[in-house]
Amino acid sequence: MRPGEERPVDGGARAGVSELELLKLRAAERIDEAAERLGALSRAIWSEPELAYEEHRAHGVLTRFFECEPPAASWTVHPHYHLATAFRAEWGLPGAGATPRPLQLGFLCEYDALPGIGHACGHNLIAEVGAAAALGVKGALESLPGPPPPVKVIVLGTPAEEDGGGKIDLIEAGAFKNLDVVFMAHPFQENAAYLPDVAEHDMTVKYYGKASHAAAYPWEGLNALDAAVLAYNNLSVLRQQMKPTWRVHGIIKNGGVKPNIIPSYSELIYYFRAPSMKELPVLTKKAEDCFRAAALATGCTVEIKGGAHDYYNVLPNKSLWKAYIENGKKLGIEFISEDAMLNVSSGSTDFGNVTFVVPGIHPYFYIGTDALNHTEQYTEAAGSQEAQSYTLRTAKALAMTALDVIFKPELLERIKEDFKLKLQEEGFSNTVE
Repeated sequence: MRPGEERPVDGGARAGVSELELLKLRAAERIDEAAERLGALSRAIWSEPELAYEEHRAHGVLTRFFECEPPAASWTVHPHYHLATAFRAEWGLPGAGATPRPLQLGFLCEYDALPGIGHACGHNLIAEVGAAAALGVKGALESLPGPPPPVKVIVLGTPAEEDGGGKIDLIEAGAFKNLDVVFMAHPFQENAAYLPDVAEHDMTVKYYGKASHAAAYPWEGLNALDAAVLAYNNLSVLRQQMKPTWRVHGIIKNGGVKPNIIPSYSELIYYFRAPSMKELPVLTKKAEDCFRAAALATGCTVEIKGGAHDYYNVLPNKSLWKAYIENGKKLGIEFISEDAMLNVSSGSTDFGNVTFVVPGIHPYFYIGTDALNHTEQYTEAAGSQEAQSYTLRTAKALAMTALDVIFKPELLERIKEDFKLKLQEEGFSNTVE
């Protein structure tokens, strides 16, 4: 199909909004039909939380879900897709072949938990939303009376969001190549089509000194704990000259073994966040200077090691989020204002890296609680029955938005233009073919 050409809903000339709205209703119905299975999927993941790259049970639950999704063998499932706990499930109607190249829509699932407090970020619900939205789109397209559009629905299971960045591993492995638009949604305290998730870089800093008896001959030692404390204080002083949008937080992981032994080794772990990948290196350079100054002052040597992956900021795509808001409002979702949306404090996610490769949307959704993410109270809420209606409603809004992308070529063109513009603003070249 050429850009700007009308994509028929039913294969004929009667394509219009009403027919598209009927398809959206069918997507919602399909999600409702699968509600019990989807809830069971979420509860199975929630009940046995697993840490990053170790989500073996969640991986098994999700792959079996798609392998057994009726009708039998309708999904092609690739378990252990580039990573031991990643997977890929794809579906396309017969006839949605290579000419023209099918539109490929990706729905992402997360399912890793946090140490000690389980699914306090609700990743079990993220997995449920991704699976449910994909089922909704599939059900709508299967109901078409005419020739099917050239579309592939792809579900990617992406492990290790909380630690390591599984999506970044999958990007490097080529898993997002040829995807046109990607969808996922994250539980929160409010409904927002977008939140400014920021760029993040982590560092491990190790100081090496010299042990000595702290009472008998302290002058023979080089105190690595002093270096760590100085570094901590250097960064605290730096905060006075930091931009309000920058964030620095860290811990002293190792500070010695016994008070009467001058510590010969100390270790800190720090996270650095900035609104964009353009600003992040400015902040991290200032931090490295603080770390090196502490080594110089104490006579210690220092080793600074960055994390395996930086998390990029999430690129906003207004065309996508406006379509999502329009669909969400039809389902009764009440969204915070755009001004509020752009000024809410937020964290970081490896979905940001995805948005530098392919256009995507990462809305946030209310699950019936005012509890804050990463708390024991949120863990409880993420496993509650009350969260289910909000989760499935969000999945319906994502599925409806995906149908807009399929049947409104002009929307897809705007989405791609928004993506290119944001990449240019960040100083990155377009990577989508």
